[in-house]
Amino acid sequence: MKMGFRWYGEGNDTVTLDHVRQIPGVETIVWSLHGKQAGEVWEQAEIDAEIATITGLSDQARAQGITKTFDAEVVESVNVHESIKLGRTVLGLSRDEAIENYITTIRRLGQSGVKVVCYNFMPVFDWLRTDLWHPLPDGSTALFYEKAVVDKMSPESLIADMEANTHGLTLPGWEPERLASFSELNAAYEGVTHDDMYANYKYFLDAVIPTCEEVDVKLGVHPDDPPFDVFGWPRVVSTKEGLARVLDLNPSPYNGLTLCLGSFSANPEQDAVDAVKTFMDRIHFSHVRNIKHFDNGDFTEVAHRACEGSVDTTGIMKAYAEAGYEGYIRPDHGRHLWDENTTNKPRPGYGLYDRALGIQYLLGAWDAYRYQG
Repeated sequence: MKMGFRWYGEGNDTVTLDHVRQIPGVETIVWSLHGKQAGEVWEQAEIDAEIATITGLSDQARAQGITKTFDAEVVESVNVHESIKLGRTVLGLSRDEAIENYITTIRRLGQSGVKVVCYNFMPVFDWLRTDLWHPLPDGSTALFYEKAVVDKMSPESLIADMEANTHGLTLPGWEPERLASFSELNAAYEGVTHDDMYANYKYFLDAVIPTCEEVDVKLGVHPDDPPFDVFGWPRVVSTKEGLARVLDLNPSPYNGLTLCLGSFSANPEQDAVDAVKTFMDRIHFSHVRNIKHFDNGDFTEVAHRACEGSVDTTGIMKAYAEAGYEGYIRPDHGRHLWDENTTNKPRPGYGLYDRALGIQYLLGAWDAYRYQG
């Protein structure tokens, strides 16, 4: 297992690579070209420059005796254009054009040493919360989902709330360019069914997977967040049955999962440990985080320790350890701790301290089970 840390790039993250170097156990920086829009080709020079930043050391660092470096083997995410999900031209790009651009990007990433690409297949919004800075009893803040608010909220009002509460940092899945086209996208999904989405998904996988096999890049789909339909749009990677169906769309081992246990577990009826055991050989990348459910359908993000919430994070790491998992793992959304709430003001869910604490908890559980006896 290789431990990773998601990083948004120089000038786009309140956390630096030098901060991450001091977190024991981190080997992989999970990255993306966050300025690229879905459907755009990633240029080789852009890829090479970002990888060089991640894997290199500055002269100043070397002079200080720093030797720890990272690999850049995981990309999160190469976003799928809405024309692919809809199976027709939308936002000025046809499905086949978008797929060809995706294939070109995958080929270039593989040639640069990337091993796993995370993506999702969610319509319009990649994820949804109603409060980005919800206060917790310990004085920290965290992402929060309030069911009653979503039930009565329009997508337009949610967009306005998100734009006003991000500390000026762009959020993946909520890019201004995407949101500017909301009305067109909302209309395009009118009448689209779950079966339509699966059919379009298969078309995408059948087109892209041969290149993945050729250049040795595994695809890992992220479960829907939250794992149920929102605003009437069909979501197809929400349940255990949905994940199995997606894997059956194309049997290649390069068609796999980024199994985010927090997203999957936002439905309290779903068993995260069982999902890990069921799909182990197709999990290329995993996000391990904890949430706490409330009886009214709300949930909040909490610390990674299992007893803090409703997700058996210890059991998850035990399952990975006992199977000798060789893929990639990262902590996911953390609480905002200490001065992050008032001074550093990180991207919601992506501060430094709680993710660092989470890594140590996850690695401790891994070590306890991997090396027992």
